[in-house]
Amino acid sequence: MRRAVWRGALVGMVLILAVGVMTALVEQGVDDVDESGWRIPLFFAVLAAFFVAGFVSGRALPDRRLTVGILAAIGAFALWLPIRVVIWAVRDDAGGLVTGSDAVLRPGQVLTAAIFACGLGALGGLIGGGRAADQ
Repeated sequence: MRRAVWRGALVGMVLILAVGVMTALVEQGVDDVDESGWRIPLFFAVLAAFFVAGFVSGRALPDRRLTVGILAAIGAFALWLPIRVVIWAVRDDAGGLVTGSDAVLRPGQVLTAAIFACGLGALGGLIGGGRAADQ
């Protein structure tokens, strides 16, 4: 079970990291990212990463596809959080980490991302595990 969860979590984290790199590139090239329309596709890319994490782990262990799908997606998110903290510490941002008007990790956003990770990880695990069981 551990191997399936780790595999899915690492795949999901790599995808989330790729979205983070794309976000940084967009922020460099666009004056006002919030008004440019890039936030929505990048948000959906992160959601897809949660789904893929669940799919990969569910396919590896179809008997426990929901459990490993949820754990892999939450694991991907949990692996990404320390990376985000390091990025915050290295960059010269004026905002705080969890407080202030321009916080990097607002508690509500972290909770919302965890909820999305659970739901989409379960869906990915269900679909990935179902496909593996059919074969």
